[in-house]
Amino acid sequence: MIPKNTICLWYDRDALEAATFYAETFPGSAVKAVHHAPGDYPDCEQGDVLTVEFTVLGIPCLGLNGGPAFRHSEAFSFQVATDDQAETDRLWNAIVGNGGQESDCGWCKDKWGISWQITPRALTEAYTDPDRAAAKRAFDAMMTMRKIDIATIEAARRG
Repeated sequence: MIPKNTICLWYDRDALEAATFYAETFPGSAVKAVHHAPGDYPDCEQGDVLTVEFTVLGIPCLGLNGGPAFRHSEAFSFQVATDDQAETDRLWNAIVGNGGQESDCGWCKDKWGISWQITPRALTEAYTDPDRAAAKRAFDAMMTMRKIDIATIEAARRG
């Protein structure tokens, strides 16, 4: 059954490769179906992969091989809440190490241009701390990071 709401991600021609990578990298993720074009369309031919149904951490997605007309931007990202430094490191390193790119404050981009926020729960708890001075110290520490270092965030929060 097709979900009522699905995130559609536009790829040049790599939707299946991207969906397979996500399924192998993120728990609760899977490639559900691959659909081939019933006819020619711009930048692809009949029989090429047209769409890929997949989930990322349980979120239904559709990868569309639409050609090079549109690119992803940081205006859309997946935010992944991690439980510890090992999970943070594993996911960050998988994305960046597979042709991706580091950015600031826990953000990175995969090789297809999709933005990811690899966000430890400890970071969210720190910058939402009711003690606003502790929250600011943690936030200021985060602003100096690329991949989030939980121990540094927690030390900044404690002051």
